[in-house]
Amino acid sequence: MTAGKEWTDDGAVHEIHSLKRRAAKATRPVPIPPVLVRMLREHIERFGVVPDGRLFRNAAGNYVDPAAYGITWRRAREAVLTLDEHAVELAKRPSDLCHAGISFWLASGVDPAECARRAGQSIQVLFRYYAKFLAEARDHANNFIEESMRRWEEPAGDV
Repeated sequence: MTAGKEWTDDGAVHEIHSLKRRAAKATRPVPIPPVLVRMLREHIERFGVVPDGRLFRNAAGNYVDPAAYGITWRRAREAVLTLDEHAVELAKRPSDLCHAGISFWLASGVDPAECARRAGQSIQVLFRYYAKFLAEARDHANNFIEESMRRWEEPAGDV
């Protein structure tokens, strides 16, 4: 991740550090669907990784410049999104994919605590930033409960 040299301790553009709020050697498993595992393995087989484990690098094998990410991202958006999707700024930044993924999990009915764990966030952060989806899940759950109660209250002969 690039913070910009004005934000790093040593003035370097790239800073090597542990995951936020975690021990230096901590890891975090991130479950991904099998189809994405296959894509990742194909990418590694085709392009390999650099000694420090990074998947993406420039032609010289160094860090990809943030401007290059931006150019590539804009090109990809132009290639695949409709004019309407551009107008609403769908996936304007690569980081928007994280938000979209978590939103998708929540909309799919994944337990919020599990979404927070997978995203490496606290449940408080999840509730703060995804309240709309959580409210929709609450309404959906209420509908399930009400329907179950209606069936439970029906006389046995009416079923």
